[in-house]
Amino acid sequence: MLDLPLLVQITLACLLGGLLSMAAAALVMFGLPKRWLSYMVSFSIGVLLATALLHLLPEALESGLTPHDVFPVLLGGILGFFALEKIALWRHAHIQDDSSRCDPPSHHHHGGGETLSILVGDAFHNFTDGLLITAAFLIEPALGWATTFAVVAHEVPQEAGDFAILLSAGWQRTRALFWNGVSSLASVAGGLIAYAALEQTQSWVPYIITVAAASFIYIAIADLMPRLKREHNGVVWHGSLLLIGIAVVVLSSQHHH
Repeated sequence: MLDLPLLVQITLACLLGGLLSMAAAALVMFGLPKRWLSYMVSFSIGVLLATALLHLLPEALESGLTPHDVFPVLLGGILGFFALEKIALWRHAHIQDDSSRCDPPSHHHHGGGETLSILVGDAFHNFTDGLLITAAFLIEPALGWATTFAVVAHEVPQEAGDFAILLSAGWQRTRALFWNGVSSLASVAGGLIAYAALEQTQSWVPYIITVAAASFIYIAIADLMPRLKREHNGVVWHGSLLLIGIAVVVLSSQHHH
């Protein structure tokens, strides 16, 4: 796959995230046990933190940026994602205890405005993911695929939660699945636009890689870790899956380098 033209790889990587998101929504539709999603959250934390700290930030520093260039951008990125989440443009922490069940909720109803906000926020989030994936591919295809894997890891529990919320708002399963899939495919648009823009301005790429690291760190620490704090069962499983997520990234890094 790494022999394919770069633009083809980027398009496939962005499509992969969208297709796996829809697969997660389908699993919700067929009643995947809730604990599977909570275990996926643990694995995602390991993947996100390891990708940010062991892949993306080292690549940004090796590209010629100094620590004085990288860490202010990292700080600004974390604060920026917090601000975007507060104005509902970049949703992630909306899988609450009642709606994170994989069985569709039947008594909790969300307004039309909130469901629209979920779809718009997720489309923006996925558009951003496409941009970050492309920036990683422009540094090195192997880094692009590692970033794609991290994006997919956190999109699966997120999109599954979105699907449950849309069902709880009274949407038909096929309608919820369709619009959930459409919003997830915004990553392809983000990837293609980023490719057209960044190919001409390569100097921006290391900064965007740093923003990608900020995104992964923010999701892991602000959104996913608090969910695990509420989990009182399967502590060994959660800890093991977190470490497995880190190990997968470390082993892939050794393979590529």
